Amino acid sequence: MGAPHNIKRYGEVWPEFRIRLGLEILNQLKDNVIISGGWAWHFMSEKGHAEYKHAHDHKDIDVFVKKENVAAVVMILQEEGFQKVWTRYDHLPSQENFRRYEKTVELENGKFHRITIDFFEKNDLETIEANGFTVVKPDVLLSFYRNIHSSDKCWAVMAATELLQKGIDPVGNPLLNKIPK
Repeated sequence: MGAPHNIKRYGEVWPEFRIRLGLEILNQLKDNVIISGGWAWHFMSEKGHAEYKHAHDHKDIDVFVKKENVAAVVMILQEEGFQKVWTRYDHLPSQENFRRYEKTVELENGKFHRITIDFFEKNDLETIEANGFTVVKPDVLLSFYRNIHSSDKCWAVMAATELLQKGIDPVGNPLLNKIPK
């Protein structure tokens, strides 16, 4: 589970390059992946929303890939310069067949940024379409915050939990990106 947020930092936004670079690779993968985690909440939020750090976790990109799409996804990642990175989780038994791919890019200012994609293999996920992307269905996505994802204190996660408890569909709801009081 995620650590409590420092509310004094509410209002901070993700750097534009992080969002741009994430969107570039997701646009190439979109026909072959199911987006999870912070990027799923991103696509379920209103178009044009502010990229608040505490609303959606954009530190990495979490995707699920159906078995029949694994080769295509790996080929796209390799063509785009991503490499498989070994993690401490690789040797553990998992139903999701976890893999991590990373790429380091040089930014305009001469600094470097690493893009991390956490890749889970799974065939039986309930999904929805959100802003042109296939994402994990919100109630299913919330269930992942017990084992796959850790940022359960993100505003979108908290808002979606509350909305679903009230029987309200969280997709497109402005509360997914609203600073809590």
